[in-house]
Formats: sequence, structure tokens, C-alpha cells
Amino acid sequence: MLGAFANAQMTMLEEQGFPNLCQGNEKVAKLHFYLQDVLGGLNATVWEVARSEITSTSPTSFGQVRVIDDLITAEPDSTSIKLGRAQGLITYADLENSGLSMNINFVFTAGIYNESTLCILGRNPMSQQNRELAVVGGTGVFRMARGYAISNTYSYDPVTNYGVLEYTVYVAYVESGFGPLASH
Repeated sequence: MLGAFANAQMTMLEEQGFPNLCQGNEKVAKLHFYLQDVLGGLNATVWEVARSEITSTSPTSFGQVRVIDDLITAEPDSTSIKLGRAQGLITYADLENSGLSMNINFVFTAGIYNESTLCILGRNPMSQQNRELAVVGGTGVFRMARGYAISNTYSYDPVTNYGVLEYTVYVAYVESGFGPLASH
């Protein structure tokens, strides 16, 4: 019964195009951008939404959960070209080292990837350089995406509680030729 329901939900275009996804032309892209991470103040883009009983005494903030909605820009300067938003959850998930468990969606609102998303998931060992996270999917242009992202802290100002994070994303995706963004 579930199969019949799922099939009924597909449009004719999707029904014809989806089987071709895995046989389509695979594309590879390298994206490079910056996240404007505002950790405090009136315009904060990172907010704590939960904590465990031990978070306040943990040297690694274990159990703290934050939600983010960071601006994505083309350059480190916050006034550079706006590409979209990074939205999702970060959880302090390591008792011994500063390590985050991340579930982030890069939501693109400009350029050739407008209205597309990339889904990033994984462990982020904050004290390391070149932190690798998995690209586990996407929407729009990036349907069926896979790959990895390298994250680094570009800058952090403890006085203003403002950080700039640098991301380089290597992504493979299948050019589908169907759906609302087929013209990309």
C-alpha cells in the first residue's frame, strides 16, 4: 500500500526522470564560501536551545544544543556578496575534547545554485584545522548529492563574539534534467 501511495505522489515528469538520475551525467563542483557566525548580541545567529544537567560544569560544554542561521558570503567580509544561509543544529557531543555533532543545511539564495540546498552532517573537532564533514544530500541542483566539506575557523573575535568560518565543499551530483530547477 505504501508503494502505491508513493507512486501516486510522483508527477509524470518525476516518474519519467527519476529512473534516469543514476544514469545521468554526473557533475562535480567545488564551492568556497564563508559563514558569518554571530554568537552574541542583538543580531546573534547562534542560539542555545537545550542543555544537559552537566553542561555548565563540563569543560567541553557537553550536552549543549544550539540552532544556527548564519549568513553565507562569498568572501570573509560580512558585506561581500550574500549567497544564502547555513541553518541547522550543532550539539556539543564530546566529554573529553571540543567536538560538535553537526546537522547543517546550506540554503543557497543567489547565483546558479539559487533555491538549492546541501545537507552537511558529521563530527566537527573544533580545535583541529581542516575539519572534514560529510555531504549527505541536497535539493534542487544538488539532488542526490554526496561529497565532503572542509571547515576552518577563518577568524574569531572574543570581544564581539563574532566568528568567520571558511568552507570548501567538494560535491558530486547528478544532473537530473527534471523538476523545478532543470534549467540550471
